Amino acid sequence: MDIYQQFCVYRVGQIELTRTDFSRYRLGSDMMFKITILFGVLLVATGLAGYFATGAVHKTALIPAIIGAILFVCGLLAANENRRMMAMHIAVLIGLIGAIGVIPSLIKEGQPTAALISKIATLVLCVVFVGLCVRSFIQARKAREAAEAEKLGEGQEISSEE
Repeated sequence: MDIYQQFCVYRVGQIELTRTDFSRYRLGSDMMFKITILFGVLLVATGLAGYFATGAVHKTALIPAIIGAILFVCGLLAANENRRMMAMHIAVLIGLIGAIGVIPSLIKEGQPTAALISKIATLVLCVVFVGLCVRSFIQARKAREAAEAEKLGEGQEISSEE
C-alpha cells in the first residue's frame, strides 16, 4: 500500500484536514511489553527531571520515577510469554493508580512551575499508557476468541468428514 493511500483527506470549505489511518496498526502482545518499558523510562526521566528542577528538596517529586521503575520491571517481566498477562495487568494497574493519584495534586496552589509540568507530564503519560493497554487487551481478547472459533470450526469439519 502506498503511503499516500494511508491518509484520509476531509475538505470543509477551504480547510483541508488530513489524518492517518492507524486502525490497521495493531498493538500485539509482543509489542506492548516494549511500550511498557518505554513508558517506564519516560516516567523515570520525568521524575528525575522534576526532582532536580525543583531543587532536589522534596522526595515526593520522585514518585513518577518510582511508577516508571515499576512499569519498567513489569515490561521486562512481560517479555517472558508465560508471565506476560500477569505483568501487563499489574502494569496497567500501576499506570491507573499513577494517573488517579496525580490528579488531586494538580489543583494545589503555590507549587513551582517545574513541579506542575512534571505532574502534567506524569498524568499524560499514565493516561496514554492505560489507554494503549486497554486497547491491547481488547485486541488480544478478540484474537483469542477468533482463534477459538477457528479451532471449533476445524473440529466440526473433521468430524463431519468421518
